[in-house]
Amino acid sequence: MTLDDLVYKPGLLAGKRYLVTGGGSGLGRVMSEALLLLGADVYICGRREAVLEQTAAELMAAHGGRVVAKACDIRQDAQISSMLDDIWADGGALDGLINNAAGNFVSRTEDLSPRAFDAIASIVFRGSFCMTLDCGKRWLAEGKSASVLSILTTWVWNGSPFTVPSAMSKAGLHAMTQSLAVEWAGRGIRFNAIAPGLFPTEGMSARLNPGGGEHKAERNPMERNGRMPELANLAAFLLGPGSEYINGQTIAIDGGQYQATGGNFSRMADWSDADWRRARENIAQQDTKDRRQRHG
Repeated sequence: MTLDDLVYKPGLLAGKRYLVTGGGSGLGRVMSEALLLLGADVYICGRREAVLEQTAAELMAAHGGRVVAKACDIRQDAQISSMLDDIWADGGALDGLINNAAGNFVSRTEDLSPRAFDAIASIVFRGSFCMTLDCGKRWLAEGKSASVLSILTTWVWNGSPFTVPSAMSKAGLHAMTQSLAVEWAGRGIRFNAIAPGLFPTEGMSARLNPGGGEHKAERNPMERNGRMPELANLAAFLLGPGSEYINGQTIAIDGGQYQATGGNFSRMADWSDADWRRARENIAQQDTKDRRQRHG
């Protein structure tokens, strides 16, 4: 990505400081790169320290500026608090937070265990809330204005079969966005969310398209997938100056997929037992790969 991919003037976010959870890869990396290109200092956190360090080094080598990698498991309250202590000590309050860290995989709900549910909900739902709460308490204590952006899905409006833990967790963040937008707006903190359609990444394709093959935008009115700069432009707009009156909104960026198809995984109702067995095997392979990356 370059400045030519963004629709904003150079230096729009100069002097600003943002934290992107799950910022080492996928959509988190894309949004982090956009913020950096616009002049912000960017902190990226996640569980895979090696991936974070590599991303930070690559982005700074490409664009200059400052990207700081912070290993943090947002399922652990103490790690959140310690990381935010370090960030605040490194230059003061953040100007914004992107709740992007997530986990998801497709499964028949009857095949899930409570532990599998917790693997998703502890990150997407509880972890994002605890991160928001810890940042929020600091902003409120300082009288600091800030913006929180959460990355959701269109399933928050209609649910999704075969991704029930994620649908439940993202819907919780949708409710948090609406609720805190009212509770804290008068004290200078805005809340909005983005519901992306299909923006293929390696991790997403492995867990949400485990049958293999190209991840196509089936029946999308625009007949294509999303382009990464399109998502980055929307994120930068909602965080930056000029959008101060937008609050409590979840904005879909999916080419109209939600209106055309519901935007969820109902098509998998036709899968056979063999399809689900193959999906579990592919997801297990991706999990093994992730563990190896996390532990070097």
